[in-house]
Amino acid sequence: MIIAHDLGTTGNKASLHATDGTLVAAVTTRYGTDFRAGGIAEQDPHAWWRAVCEATAALLSRTGTRPAEVRAVGFSGQMMGAVLLDAQHRPIRPALIWADHRSGEQADQLNAKLGPHEAYRLLGHRAHPTYSLSKVMWVRDHEPENFARVAHVCLAKDYVVHRLTGVLRTDPSDASSTNAYDQHAGDWSETVLDAAQLDRSLFPPIVASATCVGEVRAAIAEEIGLPAGTPVVLGGGDGPLAALGAGIIDPEDGAYTYLGSSSWVSMSAARPLHDPQLRTMTFDHVVPGRYVPTATMQAGGASLEWITGVLRPDPGEEDRFARLLAEATDADTSGLFFLPHLLGERSPHWNSAARGAFVGLSRHHGQAHLARAVLEGVAFNLATCIQAFREAGHPVTRVDAIGGGAASDLWLQVLADVWGATVRRRSIVEEANSLGAAVTAAVGSGLLDDFRAARDLSTVEVEFAPDPGRHDDYTRRHADFRDAYASLEPWFERQR
Repeated sequence: MIIAHDLGTTGNKASLHATDGTLVAAVTTRYGTDFRAGGIAEQDPHAWWRAVCEATAALLSRTGTRPAEVRAVGFSGQMMGAVLLDAQHRPIRPALIWADHRSGEQADQLNAKLGPHEAYRLLGHRAHPTYSLSKVMWVRDHEPENFARVAHVCLAKDYVVHRLTGVLRTDPSDASSTNAYDQHAGDWSETVLDAAQLDRSLFPPIVASATCVGEVRAAIAEEIGLPAGTPVVLGGGDGPLAALGAGIIDPEDGAYTYLGSSSWVSMSAARPLHDPQLRTMTFDHVVPGRYVPTATMQAGGASLEWITGVLRPDPGEEDRFARLLAEATDADTSGLFFLPHLLGERSPHWNSAARGAFVGLSRHHGQAHLARAVLEGVAFNLATCIQAFREAGHPVTRVDAIGGGAASDLWLQVLADVWGATVRRRSIVEEANSLGAAVTAAVGSGLLDDFRAARDLSTVEVEFAPDPGRHDDYTRRHADFRDAYASLEPWFERQR
């Protein structure tokens, strides 16, 4: 058996797999996030560790699996964060996660020193406050007493792997999410680190995602519930591992969308994709020699989670999410738009000052209209991203959907109609990231020979074809959606 852990924004989605990667069982162990005004988004690394231990115990108990049957453990983790450790590898402060965007001044400093286009050429990404590097700079500039104790900087999955093995490493997929990684050289960028005035020694060595970095230590075996000596494979960032879990390995595999807290559209490519307008970014794939051009928005599923909590605040209400979407099915949202920038924005605007807004509200609008406008707002925002890919010569005609939001038939039909592309739900949606981690663990521990085995581990369940009439209407409305953002952008800037 293989255990895979996916350290996401809302919790650890853990799964048990047969040695060929087949999903056997899955559990989710929740943890909290400290969201506060000023762009703060932090999590306790100790909570990740507790979630890994609890999920491991739950998987073994639920399936009757003996700990000795586990042949390998692998990881997927949220990207772009900053876990700051002292010389004994203990967290100095809460981790600044991907959604934390208070380091705008530090990102501006990087852009001023490097130039935005040169930074993009080196990194495959804009220099931006959602990335790890400016977060570390922010701690240095605002919390000097904490920064004086920092000996190591890593990502979420790297911290947990170190707890298990005593070995601190990262992989190319996560490294490419830090703003400190030279994508051409495949190593930390001395040029960027010099501009940031940070020492290279803070960052861990980079090894392949499928590297077996060590084994479960005897000192931690009882706490994790696995035998000492169980192989631990490093794994990668959640975006590239989601691509693997969706079977997106080679360029001919097409595109996929992930509808989680953040949401994105992505594909596989043989080389980084550089958009002249800097709307998209490129991560390293967990598959050697492959890249994943990506357009990621900050609050995709998070926007739907937010509106559900606002309109249906009783957490004890049965199926409150499904009920709200059922009401939204036939709602007429003509003239009503939602700008889904609740956490600032990455693609396509890269504006940390952007904010969420309903535009065009009238007295007759109710819960159903607001909920549908949120679904459409996310679809419109991602449509702008898909347009960037199409303009770069990557036709997007079919998109496989994964993540929690992919369970909604209504949302997938809205996406198909807005994008003018067939959207397909795969049989594994919530566990796609951990499935990718399981396949990587299987390759790293010698249980599988090739990453491409992932293609056979999930199937297409249903397809949603775009309706030509609705697509034409949404194409006109997409222009109004873009105009609404452009009109409000100066106002957003004044509210910084």
